[in-house]
Amino acid sequence: MFKKVAIISGILFSSILLVGCNEEPEVTVIDASKNEENDANLSSEESNLLSNLGDKIIVSITEQTELDRNSITIMLGGNPAKGIIDVSVGIPMDAKVDDTMIQQIVEDSIKNVFETENVAMSEENITIKIEKYQRRSS
Repeated sequence: MFKKVAIISGILFSSILLVGCNEEPEVTVIDASKNEENDANLSSEESNLLSNLGDKIIVSITEQTELDRNSITIMLGGNPAKGIIDVSVGIPMDAKVDDTMIQQIVEDSIKNVFETENVAMSEENITIKIEKYQRRSS
């Protein structure tokens, strides 16, 4: 069951990266409430926690860097109830932002959201991956 979610998440992240590589901003809205896999594995509180975390990470990155919101891709997973979080952040290869800075912003965002939501967490259970993608030339 977890492999299915991981594969679906990987495909979704790859799709987001491919859309993000296009210079023209394109917004794709995915209704997670219609996804039976997510409903079966995450409670509404956990889904809300991941949603809040994703929003917080994107806002923090755009506020602390010169990156445009449309150039950032993010994928979240894990088991928030157990304090397990997996985060993948995609940024343009030509971005003049240090990976360490993005990593710190993501860590701080996770800590802030977990403290606000009163959820226990352990740094050993947090996986953060920063990926850079090449933008397509028009």
